[in-house]
Amino acid sequence: MHTIYFDRKITDDSRREQLYDGQLFVYSPSVYTQALCKLGREMAEAAFAPLDPRDAQYEMSVEAYAAILAELKPKFIHHPQAKENIQGILRELGCDLDKTYFDVPRMRTSTAGGYLTTGIAYAFHPHRDTWYSAPMCQLNWWLPIYDIEAENAMAFHPQYWGRSIRNGSESYNYQEWVKTSRFIAAQQVKHDTRKQPHAEEPIELDPQVRVITPPGGLLIFSAAHLHSSVPNTSSQTRFSIDFRTVHLDDVLANRGAPNLDSHCTGTTLGDYRRGTDFATIPEEFIERYKEVA
Repeated sequence: MHTIYFDRKITDDSRREQLYDGQLFVYSPSVYTQALCKLGREMAEAAFAPLDPRDAQYEMSVEAYAAILAELKPKFIHHPQAKENIQGILRELGCDLDKTYFDVPRMRTSTAGGYLTTGIAYAFHPHRDTWYSAPMCQLNWWLPIYDIEAENAMAFHPQYWGRSIRNGSESYNYQEWVKTSRFIAAQQVKHDTRKQPHAEEPIELDPQVRVITPPGGLLIFSAAHLHSSVPNTSSQTRFSIDFRTVHLDDVLANRGAPNLDSHCTGTTLGDYRRGTDFATIPEEFIERYKEVA
């Protein structure tokens, strides 16, 4: 059974335990989630000015559009205000910042009508993040920058929570991806040639769950959930933000969601920074995860 909890008052320890069991948590917009979205909006609107970012795809070549995203998205990732807002979000929701580590916030775009679905605006097929060397204790935090609708949201496929899927994760190593593929996303405009894990059997997309929140509304879910980008059949580009967290106690205890079908090597743990001072996870802890994700 899967449950969506709205604004549930609960300790972080209990929330993580339920997230590792496949539950979803949704929170209303807060001071810091709204500030993070406001930053994203301001940066997107400056980058696409005088066009509305949600409609800019109708006025630009796909190459020009991709070039703007290639500059905008790294600027957002490295903006100091973004990290400060994430600290505030974690604090608001009762996370222990001494033990909670987060990776950089990413701005995502999902253009309408298949305008740009590769590279810098990659449209994710049904996947688990754990196929991409994410630890089983990774939690994903997702929030829309503008209003969204069911036609341009994200879908969960909960029937696969306890069901393994044949996939290509055994050939994926995160450290190799960083060396060879991460930084060429902006070049993948017409076709995305980067090798990524996919399901290697037919996926039943229905039943599916699409969670719709207002801008700044927050969705938290396990990296082991099968989810996908909804084919955007709305009239506007969807802009969203996501970041990921791990709790150091769970990293050390190898605690998290069950691993049914992830066979990748390498680990993303080196990307995480402590909530207090942005220190990295000690290397000896990271090494434990590099052989088996």
